[in-house]
Amino acid sequence: MRTTSSITVGRAAETSLLSSALAASRQRSGRAVFLLGEAGIGKSRLAGECAFQAYGLGLPVLRGRGSSTGTVTPFRPLIEALSSRFRASGTPSDPELDPYRPALARLVPEWRGEAAAAAGAGAYPETVVELAEALLRLLAVLGREHGCVLLLEDLHDTDAETVAVLEYLVDNLAGLPVLLVGTLRAEPGPALDLVRAAERRRAAAVAELRPLPPADVRAMAAAVLEAETAEVPAAVLDQLVERADGSPYLVEELLADMLASEALRREDGRWQVIGGLGTGVPSTIVRSWGRRIDQLDPQVRELLLTAATLGSRFSVATVQLITGYDDRTLFSNLRSASEANVIVPDGAAPDRYAFRHTLTADAVTAALAPAERAAVARRAARAIIRADPELMDERRQLVASLLLASGDRAGAAVHFAEAGRRVLEAGAAGSAVVLLERAHELAGDAERAAVTERLLLALAESGQLDRAFELVRTLPPVHADPAAGRSDAVDRRIHLHTRLAWVAVMVERITEAVPQIAAARALSGTRPRPEQDAALAVVEGHLALFPDQSQGGTDGRGRLVETERRARRAAEVAERAGLPVVACQAWQLLALLARERGFDAADACLERMLAVAEAHALPVWRVEALLRLGANAFMRTGDGARLERAREAAAGLGAIVLTQTVDGLLAMNAVLRGEWRTGREIIDRCLDATARLRNLSAHRYLLLTSATLAAHLGRGREMERELARFRQAGGEESLLMPLRYGLCRAVGALLAEDRAGARAELAAGLAWEEEHPSVFYLAGRHGLHPLLEVTDGAWERADFEKAAAAPAAELAWNRQFLGFADAVLLGREGRRDDAARAVEEARAAAGPFPLAHHLALRLTAEAALADGWGDPVSWLRTAEEYFHDTEIQPVAGACRALLRRAGASVAQHRGGRDQIPARLRACGVTLREYEVFVMLADRPGNQQIARNLSISPRTVEKHMANLLGKTGRPDRAALCELAAELDTRG
Repeated sequence: MRTTSSITVGRAAETSLLSSALAASRQRSGRAVFLLGEAGIGKSRLAGECAFQAYGLGLPVLRGRGSSTGTVTPFRPLIEALSSRFRASGTPSDPELDPYRPALARLVPEWRGEAAAAAGAGAYPETVVELAEALLRLLAVLGREHGCVLLLEDLHDTDAETVAVLEYLVDNLAGLPVLLVGTLRAEPGPALDLVRAAERRRAAAVAELRPLPPADVRAMAAAVLEAETAEVPAAVLDQLVERADGSPYLVEELLADMLASEALRREDGRWQVIGGLGTGVPSTIVRSWGRRIDQLDPQVRELLLTAATLGSRFSVATVQLITGYDDRTLFSNLRSASEANVIVPDGAAPDRYAFRHTLTADAVTAALAPAERAAVARRAARAIIRADPELMDERRQLVASLLLASGDRAGAAVHFAEAGRRVLEAGAAGSAVVLLERAHELAGDAERAAVTERLLLALAESGQLDRAFELVRTLPPVHADPAAGRSDAVDRRIHLHTRLAWVAVMVERITEAVPQIAAARALSGTRPRPEQDAALAVVEGHLALFPDQSQGGTDGRGRLVETERRARRAAEVAERAGLPVVACQAWQLLALLARERGFDAADACLERMLAVAEAHALPVWRVEALLRLGANAFMRTGDGARLERAREAAAGLGAIVLTQTVDGLLAMNAVLRGEWRTGREIIDRCLDATARLRNLSAHRYLLLTSATLAAHLGRGREMERELARFRQAGGEESLLMPLRYGLCRAVGALLAEDRAGARAELAAGLAWEEEHPSVFYLAGRHGLHPLLEVTDGAWERADFEKAAAAPAAELAWNRQFLGFADAVLLGREGRRDDAARAVEEARAAAGPFPLAHHLALRLTAEAALADGWGDPVSWLRTAEEYFHDTEIQPVAGACRALLRRAGASVAQHRGGRDQIPARLRACGVTLREYEVFVMLADRPGNQQIARNLSISPRTVEKHMANLLGKTGRPDRAALCELAAELDTRG
């Protein structure tokens, strides 16, 4: 008969928690729930109840579990969960998943061929965070209609990469139709650390399952026996309470043992105890399983012992490999074991079986004598090696675990180390750390140094730099043999120090990078191998960009010249030596350095980088090159088409972080081109995603772009709010500060007709650049700053010519401002016709940038009006119309004032009353009065309002009096409060 309970007993609070979370996910209020408890306590039963309820509501359920075999397979529970869904329903085809499919290909086998085709011969090694974001998007799509459930069991047995993905999911489920349910034991490890941390910050609910109290044990026994509690013999109930320790699993197993031994039977319609039930403690379960297995056919017994050695879940193919059974015998024995209620088919995979419970497998192996257990493990390991000498996939880890169980620590260390190396090469650094740490613990003295070196690389790749730099100090020294030349051990050590230095430089941990470079140089000696010297030169070149890394008193300019020479040499050597990654790194560095001489030189370096990446199938480096070429093309021409193509390549590759970087550039492109809506859409679409991914560089850039967008619309209060967010994200400690001063604040000041403020912002930006290296060329130094200096009379022709000779003067954004500055100088010099022609040429160059074009036109027209050249009236009317239409009233007002000064007629734009809020229109507020009213939000004085609107203070006083009367406000302060309340500038 069945020996499982048909109902869940004693878990009302946990069941309610899961039901509530399920209902919340259907309302797009996603959350995570973790069920925590010892083996057999009922975690899987509750998870199954949740899945059953979800199925009833029409929700997709994706179900996977951690490995119970001791093997470390990156993302195994997630792969299994997605496969459990897609095997039956097929993969989703929603277009919104297209950018994420390459990243998800690691979890969805059906998409791997497509991803490989998109990436060429290489594959994009997405970060765990990028993969987590892609999975989040997939779950959101699956749950779009009714919600969905991701159910992951046995997380205590899962890999580091899955834990990292889960941490990301837990923190970002809010607002999504997704319920994450996880089960795990309270065993120390990364999964438990994740759950406890999520519980502390209230990001997840944790239900700790306690042993059932006696009343619930009795109720469960009655449910198993399909009887009322009163019908179950008291002796049986007392034994279960005493021996099961409140474990539902042990309740069922003890009852099964009583029934199998016929100590408990149903006779004459009643349950009766026949003979003694025995005494003892739950450890008798082990002996019970031993007795059951001994009664089975010898071949079935051998199969079960072999399978239990592999873990609580096992592959049919692996068991067949070890036992040597033919198909007919194998499946006959599996059927017998299943009929004996020892194993069950594993619903997650058709070629796998599982023991009824983890404790079942433990009990089966515990029933063996230690020597027999070791012999079974040794025989299994030898059979697997004999059948598969290459030990592909998980088999090497399995062999390592079997050798360890057989007592062969040295053999286990060798296989764990090799498994770790393979996993690291596949990009799963976290899992590689786990495997290599096992190897490190088991290795003998002779092998430990080599294992440590591999472990160090894995630690560095997984971002565990503190541990890596601590461990590297424990390595024994290596020395070259002068007679035989350098050994392989020395070469490995040089590579290790170089790699650690590169990682440290990339995350700006300069103090750790320097000693690693020194160590590599010391081992290389005075005559390093060219390929090793090339790799080191690239790292040292990036290090040289940091201003505090002076070398031997060499000035900054001389140091960068030497850096460029060595980087070029490194690129040549790397290409000859077949080191394409080092070559790409070198060409990228050269492109950055070459900008000082001109963007043709920089583009030539990037084109070479692109060619190397394509020739060697390095898809990530290809996209890096396309991105930088696209950015340069936009700066040179104002055309973002090549940048768009770079984004397509990044998205097609699944390079989410790179895609976000391009999105930031495209957003700034849109702002500079006056495409406000496009810029806003990109920012709104990407900003939260960059925060979730902790892509700090792209996140800061988007925040600054948002502030710049507000500044270019004349919305000063909104600009300040966005700059506050930029500051909170650490933006003022980043290299973006020149853009903050020049593209954002200075332009914002000019649109408020605060020319002195704009010049002060540009001066602050120039001062910052004198103290820090800058890779930004549109921040004002080469364009807007020269124009303001010329129009304000601070620069002569010689100053201008010096600025115009810089390579950055070629860039379209700068070229327009320099063209207008040249025209002002020509007019001041009396060359009126040349000045007029220069304006027309500058206007043609300014075509892609309407705001900058009209702002420069307003500044130039003022100078032309003063010096008597050109057609300033026409220019001012053009500019006034633009700024009126874009609702930037200070500049529009300044243009009207200049037109009046020139004696020209001024358009009144009476049709603009629709911009006045209905509440004020109803009071009879006029357009001119509203222009004054808008400015009151910042509480300026009458003199400031008069300057900004180019009207007299007396006129301001008149408008103020009218506003007070029409709005019914008692005084100026109350009127300012109303203006702030109705502020439409942001």
